[in-house]
Amino acid sequence: VQLVESGGGLVQAGGSLRLSCAGSGSIFRIYRMGWYRQAPGKQREWVATITSGGRTNYVDSLKGRFTISRDNALKVVYLQTNSLKPEDTAVYYCSADDDINGAHYWGQGTVVTVSS
Repeated sequence: VQLVESGGGLVQAGGSLRLSCAGSGSIFRIYRMGWYRQAPGKQREWVATITSGGRTNYVDSLKGRFTISRDNALKVVYLQTNSLKPEDTAVYYCSADDDINGAHYWGQGTVVTVSS
């Protein structure tokens, strides 16, 4: 399984970005997909998850600003990020969990930089 993130960049505070994660594999639709982020000098933290059935879950601090969604036909997971703040600056990683086979996959990350 390969995961390729895109959509990161430099944005001013208050702006928005839509991150994308393109996946591979014939069983993409059954994967539980997630987004994580790692700010400079900090540990990687969980941001959001979406199940194969579309149920979503978010870290409390980002509820209302970030939205995760998926398109199984295109094998893409999105993270819409709104009202961005400088503290949202991080490398954002896509993840996939194949709970049937017990496998976990990571993408290479996409950099989001929010200027004040």
